[in-house]
Amino acid sequence: MEKYVCNVCGYEYDPAKGDLDNGIAPGTKFEDLPADWVCPLCSVDKSHFEKQ
Repeated sequence: MEKYVCNVCGYEYDPAKGDLDNGIAPGTKFEDLPADWVCPLCSVDKSHFEKQ
């Protein structure tokens, strides 16, 4: 699974780890994140992320 990086703050979403603090289980693909998911560090939406 590919990682995605926030263009604003540099946060890296790693599907293998998920986002446990926000209820996203490990193994959740970026494409499968809820529409209202935001960057845990700077709160921008998914449109500000780029595939690595």
